[in-house]
Amino acid sequence: MHSVERIGRYRLERRLGTGAFGTVWLAHDDVLEAPVAVKVLADNWTQRLDVRERFLSEARMLRRAASNRVVQVYDIGELPDGRPYFVMEYADGGTLADLLTAGPLAVPEALRLTALAARGAAALHEAGIVHRDIKPTNVLLRTSPGDAPRVLLADLGLAKSLAQASGLTLAAGSAGYRPPEQAEPGGGVDERADVYSLGAVGYHLVTGTVPGAPGKMERPDRLRPGLDPGVQRALLRALEPDRERRWPTAQALAEELERLATATPTRQGPRLRKVALVLLVAAAAGVTALLVNRHSAPAEVRVEDSTGRISVEVPAAWARELRDSGWDPQSVGLPASHEPGLVVAVDLGAWQNLAADTNGVFVGLSDGTVGTLAHPGCHSEGSRSYRGEEWRGTLHTWDCGSGGTLTDAGLAPADGAAQPRLYVQIRQHGGASRTDRVLNSVRVEK
Repeated sequence: MHSVERIGRYRLERRLGTGAFGTVWLAHDDVLEAPVAVKVLADNWTQRLDVRERFLSEARMLRRAASNRVVQVYDIGELPDGRPYFVMEYADGGTLADLLTAGPLAVPEALRLTALAARGAAALHEAGIVHRDIKPTNVLLRTSPGDAPRVLLADLGLAKSLAQASGLTLAAGSAGYRPPEQAEPGGGVDERADVYSLGAVGYHLVTGTVPGAPGKMERPDRLRPGLDPGVQRALLRALEPDRERRWPTAQALAEELERLATATPTRQGPRLRKVALVLLVAAAAGVTALLVNRHSAPAEVRVEDSTGRISVEVPAAWARELRDSGWDPQSVGLPASHEPGLVVAVDLGAWQNLAADTNGVFVGLSDGTVGTLAHPGCHSEGSRSYRGEEWRGTLHTWDCGSGGTLTDAGLAPADGAAQPRLYVQIRQHGGASRTDRVLNSVRVEK
């Protein structure tokens, strides 16, 4: 937004996040003397009427929902340069993804929060809207004096009216939370698509791990030993690949999760939270610690692309969002094609902004070798040779001004074979370098 400091009566304070089509700012309403969130369309999309209409449609659908379980829209307008914006309530408690940074939640807490998100989805469905992108980063928390935080659904950028969604639609949603009927263009969706996503959110909160592909995910009790069988049944029913076998409505899922939250003993959860707290304290004190507990969250998780050819192990705290649909090597100077690839990160919306503070990994197959790339705005910190059991190449490290580093490399098989070849980027901020550990974990199925 360059030098813009105000939008109408709203005084901008700091950027909250940047997505594919816009930026959200924390602002202050000087008339009502209250904090608000202002979402502004990115300037590179100003002339795209279809994107502009989708942006405005999000504001209209949020307003149409008119529920205290969905982020409320207060105002809408247009900047002098023609970019639309809308003003929303500010959720000061962060997101469910923020809660997951300390590992999985106590089971009753995870069930309660998922149930509240499900009631938000039910409110959307009652208003004739299907969300299509429910995930931890889109479930917000707003503090309420003397009461538990309110749980709010946000970001209806991919939402559709149920009447439209029942016909042919484009592929949409985020890997891990996306039902199979949303993974390919052409299939219609209904409210049961959101039921699947809610089940994935509950699975993540309980296990600390993003679910695998539909029908191929690890059973929750293998990631959380001792999990109540009723909780497992409820989550796996929501995650049924066949939507006819899922909970019929978000309301029905919410009611079952609330019943289970009341019936589930609380002794499992606090132990997990305590272990996570110890890990955080150890890191803050500069102590390297390894705490192994059969009930604790995995320190690392393995993710794979949609073809199943590429997989990589990353710190669990990095694995909040996954895009697994491949890439075009033309973006790094190689011939244009579509190759298997994935990017996993704390915040995919910030991935393209090299100055943003985020942790994550990109891995993509290529036919050729990627040479040294230029990263405008970044300062080279040098290069070094890497040779692991599987891969070899030259690593280049950059300081892009965020306090973290970007490391990229073109890799070839360590045994001298011509193929496969890889391009890898690793973004990391704070703590000991994970570069070699991540590279050693990369696997490619021939």
